[in-house]
Amino acid sequence: MPSHIAIIMDGNGRWAMSKGLERISGHNTGVESVRRVAEACSELGIGNLTLYAFSTENWNRPKHEVDALMELLVRTISGEMKTFIDNNISLRAIGDLDQLPPACREELDAAIDKTSLHTGLNLILALSYSARWDILNATKNIAADAAKGDLQPSDINENTFKSYLSTAPFPDPELLIRTSGEHRISNFLLWELAYTELYFCDKLWPDFEKDDLYLSILDYQKRERRFGLTSEQLR
Repeated sequence: MPSHIAIIMDGNGRWAMSKGLERISGHNTGVESVRRVAEACSELGIGNLTLYAFSTENWNRPKHEVDALMELLVRTISGEMKTFIDNNISLRAIGDLDQLPPACREELDAAIDKTSLHTGLNLILALSYSARWDILNATKNIAADAAKGDLQPSDINENTFKSYLSTAPFPDPELLIRTSGEHRISNFLLWELAYTELYFCDKLWPDFEKDDLYLSILDYQKRERRFGLTSEQLR
C-alpha cells in the first residue's frame, strides 16, 4: 500500500462544459470526488494524500473564475470540517500561501489549526503551488543561509535541499494519479516525483470514484519499483 498518493485533479472545467454548465460547476462537483477519495485513503490507512488544487499558473485564468474558485475553497474547507473530524484527517497545505486572499488564508489556517492533533491521513492541499516556484524558493533560502555562514556549500546534499522545500514534512509520493486522460505532470512536485509511479485515468475528475482509486492502487501494486537496481538485485 503506498504511504503517499498525489493527485492532479484534472477535467473539472471540461466536465461542466460537456454538460452545458459553467466551468465552476465542475469544480463544485469535483469537491465530492475529493471527499470520496479522502475518505477512501483514510479507510485504507494511507498516510498522505496531496491534491493539486490550484497552481501558480491558475492565477492567470479569467478573474471571475479565480474569484469563484477562491470562494469555493472557503466554502469547502468550512463545509468539510465534519469529514476531517469523522475521519481523523489532518489538513495541511503547501505553496505560496501568502498569495491567497485574506478570507481564504484565514479559513485555511483555522482548519489546519483545528485538525493539527489528528493522527490519521494528512490531506495536503497544493494551493498557489508550482514545483518550479518551490525549487527556486528553496534555492534562494539555501543561498541566503550560505551567505550568512549558517550553511556550508560542501554540506548541501539531497537531504539538505529536501529540507528547504515546502514538502519537507512529508515523504515523496509513491503513486501519482492524473485524471482526464492528459499525460503530463504540469509543474507538480518535480523534485519529489523522481521515482514515483505514474497512473493516468481517462475519467474527468468529477466522475472519479472510490473504485477508480482502488484500481490505481492495484495497478501500482503490480509494479516492480527498482530505484535503479536490477530485478535480480531486488530478489
